[in-house]
This record gives sequence, structure tokens and C-alpha cells, in this order.
Amino acid sequence: MAFDDRLAERVRRRLRKREGVSERKMFGGLAFLLNGHMCCGVHQRELIVRLDPAMADQALVRPHTRVFDLSGRALKGWLLVASAGVKEDKDLARWVRIAADYASSLPPK
Repeated sequence: MAFDDRLAERVRRRLRKREGVSERKMFGGLAFLLNGHMCCGVHQRELIVRLDPAMADQALVRPHTRVFDLSGRALKGWLLVASAGVKEDKDLARWVRIAADYASSLPPK
């Protein structure tokens, strides 16, 4: 399994009403882009979240989070949320909203 299809579908439902959403296979998983910018995604069983780099340290104190680092080089403003951290719909909705709000704040590509 490259990525959790059920988690991807849950993210898809959360982003359905937003304009400019597209999907692309990336990082060995599935990425959701908003106006051409990576917003969030699914890597194996974890949620990838892109957020304002200034918020990253604060977000990393939440349970089940860690820095997104697949290559030995951490990406600023990117984190992974373990499946336990998005088990509840309200938790997934919060993370997807944070990621979508940040991607929406960037100029369209």
C-alpha cells in the first residue's frame, strides 16, 4: 500500500467545496494541491500538512505530529500527522483547514 485510500477519500471530502483543488501522486503518496500549491496529502497512513512555517513549532506540540522528513532534510512548515491524530473527523477537519487556509494565502501558480 503506497498510501491509505480511506484517508485520501476523507481528505477529498473535506476539500470538495474548495475551488482550485487538484491531486497529484508525490512523495510516494497522494498530494492535494490548491491553486497549484501543495496543501496536504497522504503518505502511507499519515496525513501530510503544509502550514505557515511560523506555526510549525506550535503545531508540533500537538499529539501524533512530527516533522515531515523523508530524505534526511526536514521541510519547514511541513509535518506528518499519524493516523491516530486524524482518527476523529473533527481532528482531520482541523488539519485540512489549516493546510487549505495556508495554501489559499499563497499567490496562484
